Amino acid sequence: MWPLILPSLVAAVLAGYSGGLLGVVALRLRLSALGYAMAHAAFAGAALGLFLGISPLALALGLALLGAALLGPIAEHTGLPADTILALLFPLTMALGFLFVALTPGLPLTAPALALLWGNLLGVGWGDVGALAAVALATTGFLLLFRREVWATLVERRLAEEAGIPARPILWALLFLLGAAVAAALRLVGGLLVYALLFLPASAAAQRTWELRRQFLLAPLLGIAAALGGLGLSFWANLPVGTAIALTSCALFLGAWALSPRRRLALPP
Repeated sequence: MWPLILPSLVAAVLAGYSGGLLGVVALRLRLSALGYAMAHAAFAGAALGLFLGISPLALALGLALLGAALLGPIAEHTGLPADTILALLFPLTMALGFLFVALTPGLPLTAPALALLWGNLLGVGWGDVGALAAVALATTGFLLLFRREVWATLVERRLAEEAGIPARPILWALLFLLGAAVAAALRLVGGLLVYALLFLPASAAAQRTWELRRQFLLAPLLGIAAALGGLGLSFWANLPVGTAIALTSCALFLGAWALSPRRRLALPP
């Protein structure tokens, strides 16, 4: 049993860690819709891979990264807000994903198709672990190497640009890493619910502390707890792993909100 479960356990730790870090970034930049769009872009890519008979993970990664890489330039050249572009990408990529699933002979409602939607507890291999490890290392390295630039971009992008900090390339790189994290976690969590692992742990961390530095420390820990708790719930209750991880993430957020200093301060005396 352990040889089957071990890749999923390691993948859960890596996905929760990366999701927590990048979720803080996305929430700070007010790009929560990015998780929806990137998740469904990855789902569409994986479905296209099944339709073409090639690696679903490779195309999921490619399409999510393409969407993340193009988001910044498209917003800049069209003058449209990033949220508007994401609102267009969300239904488009979701529709394409279901289209490719429907067009693949004999695929609808089979295990590969359902794994793209809800995740697969035993479908994670060491190749998926390697992709998640690469994303985790790249994210950690980038945030450490460019910590001052990232900090300035997250706090106030306009002032950072006026101070000569390359905020735009920093933002595009962060979007690229977020797309990679979504695609790498697709087989574990599924395309419909992967954004829960990205944003709910970060949102829970934001409920517990105002300080950005502490959010960066707390969110990955909450992400790991949500992912591992979801794996345990999936195994115990025989639930789809993506559903279980999303439920655990929701529970963590609600618990953080109930104990939030912000909520207590907002209550009347």
